Amino acid sequence: MTGPVIRFTGVGRTYPGPPPVPALHPCDLVIEHGEMVTVAGPSGSGKSTFLNVAGLLDRPTEGRYELDGVDTGPLPDRDRTALRGRRIGFVFQSFHLLANRSAEENVALAMLYHRVPAAVRRDRARDALSRVGLDHRRTALPRTMSGGERQRVAIARALVTRPSLLLCDEPTGALDTATAETVLETLSGLHAEGLTIVVITHDPVVAARGSRTIRIVDGVVS
Repeated sequence: MTGPVIRFTGVGRTYPGPPPVPALHPCDLVIEHGEMVTVAGPSGSGKSTFLNVAGLLDRPTEGRYELDGVDTGPLPDRDRTALRGRRIGFVFQSFHLLANRSAEENVALAMLYHRVPAAVRRDRARDALSRVGLDHRRTALPRTMSGGERQRVAIARALVTRPSLLLCDEPTGALDTATAETVLETLSGLHAEGLTIVVITHDPVVAARGSRTIRIVDGVVS
């Protein structure tokens, strides 16, 4: 893959009023393949808007957003959804695991709509769990896991579709300090393998783990 994973050119997002609310002021931004970038700022700063735009959940109201060289602006919703499913893996503060499914089943479900045969889904799920150090817990149910283990299952689920970008929203926000460190080490290991990772956080300790930090204050990216 050549070129950046994310390229914003004058990208901004304003919510309609009255009065209109500029949640993300127009900005230029490039995130290259293999970077681990943290996006930091206080609550209400525009981090969630940034996440939604970068994750193709919302459209910018101005500017041009290219994901892996694809201009996302002209794409109809169906094609945006397909691009998001192929290129972006999401990790959220809440793990969003199905309580009555094993770790392996939770991870494999991420491929259900990718027309991947069941046997391949199983093998890829096991490989993803192994990458986050949970091969020995693949048959465990979420209720028997620690918070850190559940978050690593969520990371494995995000990895299993082999995205070019892992987009993490406060991935340690629900964890204690020691458990959060385990999750951050997992993300650092994936970054060392060459995966592009963007971590949204309000925690300066988490922000310091990135190879580069982007700051957002009052919707202004710097």
